[in-house]
Amino acid sequence: HAQPSTLPYAISKRVALARALVSEPRLLLLDEPAGGLGHDEVLELGELVRSLPSRGAGCSVMLVEHHVDLVMSVCDELVVLDFGRVIAAGSPADVRDDPAVAEAYLGAEVDV
Repeated sequence: HAQPSTLPYAISKRVALARALVSEPRLLLLDEPAGGLGHDEVLELGELVRSLPSRGAGCSVMLVEHHVDLVMSVCDELVVLDFGRVIAAGSPADVRDDPAVAEAYLGAEVDV
């Protein structure tokens, strides 16, 4: 039995997620779960989060994340903040096509 501090970082993130799910929460808060993970590990995390309902986790998930690909692949609804101000809300497709989001990410007005 390995101590959590000796586990690889990506595995320790999975253990933390499993620990949170043991109590069968109604709402699961994930704060930057992809932070410090490599590309393949982020993909695995996305698959894991998407599979939660089929694994019997009957909870809603609130995700705070800067990894746009992860957010777009696992979320049904998004709220995008820019310096604490809501600049867009809706489905991933709606948010992706919102000029305010492109401007916030790219720093200039762009045609979408």
